[in-house]
Amino acid sequence: MLAVLPALLVAHAAAPKVHTVVLGASRRVPFVAADVSTEAKEDEAGTLRIRPLIVDGKTHEWLTGDTHDITERSFVARRVLHINDALPGEKSGRWVWQPGSWILVDRISGHVTALHLPDFDASISDVVWYRDYAAYCGIHTTAKASGLSAEVWQIGAHKAALSKVIAPWPQPERVRPVCLPAVWQREPMRVTVKPNGGDPVVYNVVGTSTQLVEDGEGGDDDN
Repeated sequence: MLAVLPALLVAHAAAPKVHTVVLGASRRVPFVAADVSTEAKEDEAGTLRIRPLIVDGKTHEWLTGDTHDITERSFVARRVLHINDALPGEKSGRWVWQPGSWILVDRISGHVTALHLPDFDASISDVVWYRDYAAYCGIHTTAKASGLSAEVWQIGAHKAALSKVIAPWPQPERVRPVCLPAVWQREPMRVTVKPNGGDPVVYNVVGTSTQLVEDGEGGDDDN
């Protein structure tokens, strides 16, 4: 009996921690797009539906919009930020909600990873996901100029699979939405990105194997 006890202690110590990942109930909060002029803020005022991402019983992030399952254990979601909009010298905080960037959530490990989508701009980029690919319009900036760009990016990639300037930026007259939602096709795998009032860009996706590595995959963990 005594000889078995150390083995039981080792097995108990090695037991993995169980994490819980839950999406809480949604609610609506006041919202005005960040790029709306001061004169138009009252007319453009609306609401934004948000909900908490709860990891191990604690609110980890606030989210907005739909989530997208990448695998059975991982999904992506768009975070929303509660930002202090008070000017220097204003005595009280002026808190506003603004949609932010995207995150990758692992349901098993509870790990949350910030995703850095190339040329993503929170005010115009309406991301449409298919598998582990994101398609959207972004703002591509160089030392000489900026342009509205069509972007296709895969999770885990160091750079965009497609980054093509499709229109001048900033626009002479702001159009909302700046781009129509991207349209994905399965076979052959391709996506169409179209600026509002402009010509569409069609991109054929090749080399479609996933680059996402989830915790516990690859390396010595497979042994």
